Amino acid sequence: MSRFTARIVCGAAGAAMALAATLLQAPPVTAHPLAPALLEITELTEGRIEVAWKTSSVKVPGTNVRPILPPECKPVDTINVTEEAESVTSRWTMDCAGLVLVGATVAVEDLGAASTDALLRLTMADGRTISTVLRASAPSYVIPEREHPLTVAVEYARLGVEHILGGPDHLLFVFGLVLLVGGLRELVKTVTAFTVGHSITLSLAVLGFVRYPTALIELLIALSVFVLAVELTRTDEDRPSIMKRFPWMIAGSFGLLHGLGFAGALAEVGLPSNEIPVALFAFNVGIELGQIAFVLVIVAARSLLGGLAAAAPGWVQRVPLYVMGSLAAFWCFERAAGLF
Repeated sequence: MSRFTARIVCGAAGAAMALAATLLQAPPVTAHPLAPALLEITELTEGRIEVAWKTSSVKVPGTNVRPILPPECKPVDTINVTEEAESVTSRWTMDCAGLVLVGATVAVEDLGAASTDALLRLTMADGRTISTVLRASAPSYVIPEREHPLTVAVEYARLGVEHILGGPDHLLFVFGLVLLVGGLRELVKTVTAFTVGHSITLSLAVLGFVRYPTALIELLIALSVFVLAVELTRTDEDRPSIMKRFPWMIAGSFGLLHGLGFAGALAEVGLPSNEIPVALFAFNVGIELGQIAFVLVIVAARSLLGGLAAAAPGWVQRVPLYVMGSLAAFWCFERAAGLF
């Protein structure tokens, strides 16, 4: 279908995402929902455990997301609380009266009311590490003898899907790429370049080869969406810009930037030390699955709305671009305020 049709689709979806971002937005300098909580339990000798509980600094009113540990475990010292810009971390030690953690149940309360998840990371006394995700549908976990790598892969792939589909800034950028290119072949080439770009920086950042200021990256991601929106409003077809002549190159370059944003999200929950390659690969696969699903929905909607778009007034085709640009500009100002 025509680019005109794609813009109609973008308008409807863009407006919906703008409303969702406004109503459900959590921290003041991010376009993502509440970050998952993190519960770390380290098994020590003599029946003791160390507990670290990290939650977002933004709380949903009326909720109390908190860990539920085995009743045999009692605190033996005061809780040390560390507050950061976007999170609060509590640490303390517990005496479990000789309890063996294998077979014990750990849970997190109130996940459903807070509309968030919790990553559970266990370090056993024998050196094994176990990671899983607790959700409203499954808020408790019975500690097994040994976790299967397939479990890690499934959980981190799901986290990747949830992150890309819960990030309107990333989705709007992909939306813009769909509008920027003409045929299916060029679309596949452009989206693939974006995938390669963010996969490279995601892996390098998570493995510690690249360090970066998270707040600045979030600002630049918003700026990339704004730049793409401005480019889409250009009407000079006689002198196409570099972005329109080589969309795959621009997508790959901006993909490097978005990959650092994905890495920041993954850093919030961490990686299991004994399954880092599996977890990293699965998270990346989850992002790609979510991205592909999103593109397929847009292509299908564009095909279905072809007749409606042809009958719409001419000014309608510019509305989604202004919605996209306005939302990106809002994020730029919001994140710049948080940065400075």
